[in-house]
Amino acid sequence: MTIMDPISDMFSRIRNALLVKKDSVVIPHSKLKLAICKILKDEGFIEGYETGNEDLAKKKIKIALKYNDLGDAVITKIERASKPSKRVYVEKAKVPKPLNGFGISIISTSKGVLSGRDARLKNVGGELLGIVY
Repeated sequence: MTIMDPISDMFSRIRNALLVKKDSVVIPHSKLKLAICKILKDEGFIEGYETGNEDLAKKKIKIALKYNDLGDAVITKIERASKPSKRVYVEKAKVPKPLNGFGISIISTSKGVLSGRDARLKNVGGELLGIVY
């Protein structure tokens, strides 16, 4: 089965795993997904991630999900902003601040995949991949 939008698939897998309180979720590997995982870990939304091969043909990324002391998920909402049918681009001055800075925006820029805060610091805009809070 071919996945038309791998980033939406990644976000849906994370969202579904959080709903049933899973400890981790496994997704297919790609460089873009790995960069998104790095941002989520740096911002404190996931415990960690690791790459590996379950079989010889396909690489996977295992994401360790994060919950607070009450057992609630740290990620309350994760959504895709730009879609293959409708791309969303933001200028460097209009990078969104979800929940007044308590959430993050993930942006694909000419300097790589960055969080919204890093994009503002590096003074670049790009395609808005998703929003997490």
